[in-house]
Amino acid sequence: MAQAGTDDTAAKDTNAGRAQGSRPTTPLVRALAVLLAFAATVAFGIVLARLTLEPSAASEALTHSNFRPGDSIRDYLMRPAFLDTVKQLGGNVLLGVPFGVLLPVLLPRARGLLRVAVVTAFVMVLVEVVQGALITGRAFDIDDVILNTTGALLGYLVLGRRLGRAVHPRRHHWWHRWTKPAR
Repeated sequence: MAQAGTDDTAAKDTNAGRAQGSRPTTPLVRALAVLLAFAATVAFGIVLARLTLEPSAASEALTHSNFRPGDSIRDYLMRPAFLDTVKQLGGNVLLGVPFGVLLPVLLPRARGLLRVAVVTAFVMVLVEVVQGALITGRAFDIDDVILNTTGALLGYLVLGRRLGRAVHPRRHHWWHRWTKPAR
């Protein structure tokens, strides 16, 4: 009997050591990180608006909406000008990366691969709708939404997940007390 009690105490001490071994982020550092992420989001919003919402009268005759996923991507990949393809496809992927990095820091509930994808896709669909409906020389393109969302997922996997956890550590709820430690 004494042995079992000792094992339970050792398991609790090990779990407590893991929780204390990781350095908690102070409230000041968290607030600074969120403020910095907010400033970066505002700057990114300005860049996004400049890139996507400025009229392009010269390309008005060339624009057409694309509602079929993959059509624009296929068209770019078939073009002989490799640099234009890289600019278009890579630029759209890079345009989504800040969403994956900044969302988990600004909105802790937006953490997670699926949540980042949904929020990014929603925002990018809104941008594309505004582009297609209101901006001269711009059109709605579903492939832009797909590429932007892909960029957000890459940003989340590479950096956003870690930043989100550093700024907003996971909470330990009452039901975590009754889970058994892994042996």
